[in-house]
Amino acid sequence: MFIVIGIMFGGIAIGYLLRKATFLKHIGKPINYTIILLLFLLGIQVGSDQNIIRNLPLLGGQALLLAVAGTLGSVLAAWLVYRFVFKKKEGKS
Repeated sequence: MFIVIGIMFGGIAIGYLLRKATFLKHIGKPINYTIILLLFLLGIQVGSDQNIIRNLPLLGGQALLLAVAGTLGSVLAAWLVYRFVFKKKEGKS
């Protein structure tokens, strides 16, 4: 896991150093296609794993719970930041 995070931060550093390079402006579409291909291949891998398919109802329920809790937590945090940081005080302009 640390290797993946290290590679990501290495990419961020190199991207920062090359931020004025013109070829980076045209890299968005190939990245999107690569991500789509990786997601497709991940789907093939998950679909071929009998253990995952057998436990899909349990895993799906846990994933739904995590997604809902994460979304609600993000909305609550955004509301709190808006309320206490960005909203102007009443009576002040």
